[in-house]
Amino acid sequence: MNQMLQDSIDTTTDIATETAPPADTPAASPPDESPPAPSHPRFAKPQRVAFVQSAWHRDVVAECRIAFLDEIEARHILRDRVDIFEVPGSFEIPLHAQLLAKTRRYTAIVAAGLVVDGGIYRHEFVSDAVIKALMDVQLRTEVPVFSAVLTPQQFHETQAHFEFFRKHFATKGVEVATACAETLLSLERLRSQVAAGII
Repeated sequence: MNQMLQDSIDTTTDIATETAPPADTPAASPPDESPPAPSHPRFAKPQRVAFVQSAWHRDVVAECRIAFLDEIEARHILRDRVDIFEVPGSFEIPLHAQLLAKTRRYTAIVAAGLVVDGGIYRHEFVSDAVIKALMDVQLRTEVPVFSAVLTPQQFHETQAHFEFFRKHFATKGVEVATACAETLLSLERLRSQVAAGII
């Protein structure tokens, strides 16, 4: 009986010795599971963007700008080709956007702001007025204007709401950068086709 037990232990030891890697062999590193960075098309001509942001709740709106700059750079518009302008509130954005568009220096303008307080009627009036005015600027000047002006109906100045809208603005920053870059590429192609008489 003791001999059988000893034989079993010896066999187990032999198997363990055969299958275990040598002590000085480094453990295999796990495969890199991060997806490759997406490849974005490049522009034929240099682009310049104006980013107009409201100072009202600056720390929340800043998340949009930070995310926008990261994403727009990934899409081949360098940060030094984005000029930042700050205005007191969202209501002041359209006039600044119009003046910037009229300079013809910018190929796109992005607006970011947070409209809150003042009751539902003022809230809806300001948000409607800002969005309509931004659309008018783009149609009058043919400079595309993009809005990340958010108008939450249930905003309370609590830490939980501030945290939620910081994350939401970061998401909107990526979305507005994507829309901006893709529209500029589309307009670049369209204008080239018009100039060539294709369209």
